[in-house]
Amino acid sequence: MTAAAVAALTGLVVLWASAFPAIKLGLEGLSPGHLTLARHLVASMAFVPFLVAFRARLLPRLTDLPALLGLGFVGITTYHFALNTGEQRVSAGATSLIIATAPALTAAIAWFVTGDRLGRLGWLGTALGLLGVTLIVAGDGPAALGLSLEPYSAFILLAALATAFFAVLQRPVLRRYRPLEFTAFVTWAGTLPMLVFLPGFSAALAEAGRTPLLATLHLGLFPSAVAYTLFAYSLSRAPATLVTAWLYLIPGFALLFSWWWLGEVPNALTLVGGAVVVCGVVLVNVSKRRRGAAVSPAVAVR
Repeated sequence: MTAAAVAALTGLVVLWASAFPAIKLGLEGLSPGHLTLARHLVASMAFVPFLVAFRARLLPRLTDLPALLGLGFVGITTYHFALNTGEQRVSAGATSLIIATAPALTAAIAWFVTGDRLGRLGWLGTALGLLGVTLIVAGDGPAALGLSLEPYSAFILLAALATAFFAVLQRPVLRRYRPLEFTAFVTWAGTLPMLVFLPGFSAALAEAGRTPLLATLHLGLFPSAVAYTLFAYSLSRAPATLVTAWLYLIPGFALLFSWWWLGEVPNALTLVGGAVVVCGVVLVNVSKRRRGAAVSPAVAVR
């Protein structure tokens, strides 16, 4: 790998990790719906100069529009609204760890949808990922509930499932586009259903306050547009399996940002659950690579 590829992957990991605490900050002044819409309006506009700079196409094929609209609804609209809703009550660090199960969930869903073989090691990894989620949810819930379970974790798990389905269903369309093009097009497609949150949107922005607005601008520009540009560049300079390995670092950086920006300190059970999740994802990727198909790195976080 060149120094430029290492720098791109480092930036990619840091920016995607920063999304989880930034969402928390955005939710301090905006509802989940308004935050989701605001972020993706920023991202939709920001993708245009990146597409021009990389000499990419600015419009998709007309025949791909139905597929892109469906993928945008699953992978962008559903994922981000569920993520933002869940982070109202789930810590940013725990959220990043639950989302880290997406590659393992992707492999399991691909087995049902496309018949991709997973193998015993892959199924073990998937089971470990789900066990890790259980530990994270138990460790992150409010102790006052006795069982220490946070029901809003279900929204985070829904987001992980949405991005896993997105990763499986995108494959036929992704073959016809560069990663940056595909991400821009599905972002635009996924932003359209978010217009349902337009009522009260202008007033919400006016009343949100400086920190939530800056967090929203950060989310749209950096974890969305800039990070996906780095992602496209990284895939052009390094093997997809290596890019996948770097993405294992995202939860660690997310926990660091959550401590730095929000003062969140994960307890021991959350950390153990996170370690189990990462081990599970590693086992799934090892299993898939033995069969010649690594889990798509695009599903880790957006």
